[in-house]
Amino acid sequence: MKYIEKGSFPNTRRFFEVLRCNHCDDAPCVEICPTNALFRRPDGIVDFDGAACIGCDSCMQACPYDALYIDPETETAAKCNFCAHRVDVGLQPACVIACPTEAIVHGDLDDPNSRISILVAREPVRVRKPEKGTQPKLSYIDAEEVAITPTEAERRGTYAWGESRLKDVWPADEASLTKAITTYDVDHPKPWRWKVSSYLWTKSIAAGVLLIAGVLLLLGYASERVLLGTIAPGATLVFLGITTALLIGDLKQPKRFHYVLLRPNTDSWLFRGAIILGLYGLASLAWFAMGVLDMGFLTYDSITTGLLHITGPILGIATAVYSAYLFGQCDGRDFWQSPLLVWHLALAAVVAGSAVLLIGGWFVGSDSGALALLALVLLASVIVNLLVVLTDLQSHGTEDVRKAAMAIVRGRWRAPFWGIAVAVGGVFPALLLAAVLWRGFDLAFAAIAAILALVGLFVYEDIWIKAGQSVPLS
Repeated sequence: MKYIEKGSFPNTRRFFEVLRCNHCDDAPCVEICPTNALFRRPDGIVDFDGAACIGCDSCMQACPYDALYIDPETETAAKCNFCAHRVDVGLQPACVIACPTEAIVHGDLDDPNSRISILVAREPVRVRKPEKGTQPKLSYIDAEEVAITPTEAERRGTYAWGESRLKDVWPADEASLTKAITTYDVDHPKPWRWKVSSYLWTKSIAAGVLLIAGVLLLLGYASERVLLGTIAPGATLVFLGITTALLIGDLKQPKRFHYVLLRPNTDSWLFRGAIILGLYGLASLAWFAMGVLDMGFLTYDSITTGLLHITGPILGIATAVYSAYLFGQCDGRDFWQSPLLVWHLALAAVVAGSAVLLIGGWFVGSDSGALALLALVLLASVIVNLLVVLTDLQSHGTEDVRKAAMAIVRGRWRAPFWGIAVAVGGVFPALLLAAVLWRGFDLAFAAIAAILALVGLFVYEDIWIKAGQSVPLS
């Protein structure tokens, strides 16, 4: 239940809005759940199996209506299931029975003679966020815009009888929405935090290192045995391990992580991503073993090594970009639906991979030609990635996207974005690398530029995750 007050004293009104699961025909929470813990019953109720939930929070990001939450007792996701246990025995949901004014009506929308069908046909009804295409089954009669659209009312973190525990304030930096204020609400926590942004960063490194190593081999740098045969696959395995640890550590039920493989929802990009990470890990392990044992791996003398040189970078690309499709399934977060996300993640992998190899190559004293090529790749990828990021932040498909982008460019994250992500992690490394390549400075400066590029990449991923969750869903 949410209260919204609108107007200026003494001409004010308070609106009450019941917000709950919409039991969508095309429920995004069902599609993204990797373990089939969420499912749609034949009668249209979207139900939940808590015993199958791993607590990945993905359903909370996928739901445009903010209908799911983490139960603090079970540490699993939970939601309104329309009192399915009562419906199954012919009873009405508890909320319908409890409401003293019959403000809540339930029934069969497919029955034209049912009370709810008659109301929907006769009254001016609307649903929340019809543009999402979820076909929600919860309709509102005479809904007030400021109550049904979450960004229309200002949140100050202070309610009629207390303060929000999480200080969930909206808008962050605007003072224009003062005619409608949220005066009673629940906390709306941000499910994904530093572990998810760190996962994006470590995955970029893991994906990019073998990708760049494969390119160097194709260009004839097989003499770089230590860099390409040991450091590259070794770094990949280390950061792939960290990525996996972050993913499992972010689960509310980490002991159930294997359910992703044992109870898979093949439509979920969480499941598909787990398969991609597993295959990439095997390819990296084989690359590392053959490199350490010096089995002639850095040449194309055998079909086995040739295939591994090809499949390793291909799986690296897949590892880099699959997250774009995962975030694409987070229908609740408009900011994460950008068509440029695939390109950003691919470029981030190139930036991270070339940076790590440049640092490693400088440390072990690799050939200056190889280091110069890595510096050139890093320079080009840093510039192109920066252009993609800035272009993406200027593309506002919806109002929610605009608000999230403005929070980065002009709002609460403008200082770390412009100061670290752009300047320290983009512009300065580009200038330093250009000076190294064209002026012949010591390649140690290129390694410094690589470190700064990695720092800037991490800061941007962290900002991107936070901004995507900054716009309220309900």
